[in-house]
Parts: sequence; structure tokens; C-alpha cells
Amino acid sequence: MLEIRNYSKSYGNKVAVKNLTLTIENGDIYGFIGHNGAGKTTTIKAITGIMPIEQGDILLDGVSVKRSPTECKKKMAYIPDTPDIYESMSGLKFIKFICDIYEVPVKTRENNIKKYAESFEMLGDLTAPISSYSHGMRQKINIIAALAHEPKLMVLDEPFVGLDPKAAHILKEYMRQMCSTGASIFFSTHVLEVAEKLCNKIAIIKSGELIRSGPIAEVRGDSSLEDIFLELSE
Repeated sequence: MLEIRNYSKSYGNKVAVKNLTLTIENGDIYGFIGHNGAGKTTTIKAITGIMPIEQGDILLDGVSVKRSPTECKKKMAYIPDTPDIYESMSGLKFIKFICDIYEVPVKTRENNIKKYAESFEMLGDLTAPISSYSHGMRQKINIIAALAHEPKLMVLDEPFVGLDPKAAHILKEYMRQMCSTGASIFFSTHVLEVAEKLCNKIAIIKSGELIRSGPIAEVRGDSSLEDIFLELSE
């Protein structure tokens, strides 16, 4: 599904990511863990085509994000850590705008918008302007828009920040459902308990370098993920 091949990124003399190589397979819920400034968001922005890939390559279904960004973007959804979306739009208009971009059939979008808006308790707020939404409501609209076009790959940067416990639980369930159909999820998180319970694979990055990755049971061993993370991050 997703291959990161020797990806590197520097800002001047500072190396943000160094020779990162990872493979996210169909059906994976892959957690990307590291301290602030470890290189998580830089990597995610490269995967989604927001940041140019200068060294290495990233492939989605064998297609290079560097050489064919539009083709790759058609298959993925991206939920950033900060839900900065068009405040002049209503929630519904924004979701339909995203569905238009991905050319989602009318019947499919109607069914999906109703399904996900009901699940996230946003159905009654869809016609209100986004400028009136709280941070959590904006995050829910981003999530609904992403799920509505049924991506093969969902990339999320700290997706649970700002969500109430019920919404976070619902998102986890939809993430599991997506991957049970063969889609894949790659997401960063600081919440190690979430990664431990939700992911089947994880990668730990420190100062831009991958220090451990693989099936969560192998990475964790007989310890907790928190203990492993703290030990490897010293």
C-alpha cells in the first residue's frame, strides 16, 4: 500500500528526517510515535504531497508521490493536527466540496454524510457556519469529509486531539472497519495507550531517525509500549 523509501528532509543544517524506510501494508493500522520535533509531521506532509520530496521517495500502490502526486492523492485522505478549514462555509458545504474534488457519486455521498454525521452527532450542526464551530466540531467535520470519499489510505496527524471520549471511540471503530476492508491507516500520536490498543504495527522515531518498527507485539515484547518508548527515547 504505502512505501517510504530512504526519505530524508533537512531544514538548513538541521536534519528533520534521515533515511526513513517503512512499509504500510493493506489492512494495517500503523502508529507513528515520537517526541515533538522527532520528524512525524514532516514525514506525514511528504506522504500527502504537501511538502516536496527532495531525497528518497514515497509510493502509494507502487506510484511515486514525487512524480505523480495527483494520482496518489486521489486514493488518500489527510486529517491534520489543526483543523484549519474554510470558516465561510457551512460544515455540509465543506464536506460536499471535498466529495466534489474526489468525484464521489451523489447517492454515495448522501448516504455517507448522513451515516458519519449521525455517528459523530453533527447532523444538526451541518448547516451552521464553520466559524461557529468549536475545535472538536471542526475536527469532526474533517473526519466526516475524509471518510465520505472512502479512501484507500488515511493519514492522520494526532487525530484524537480535541475529540471528546465518545467521538474518539467512534473514530477508532471506523478506523478498524476501514482496515478490515483492506484500506490502510498511518497516524501519529502521543497517546501511547491508544497506539497500544489500536495499532497492529508501530514505528518509533527519534530526532529524525527510525529506532524501532514492526508488529506491536514484537516491538513491545514483554514490556509496555510506554516503557519501550521511554527507554528508546533517552
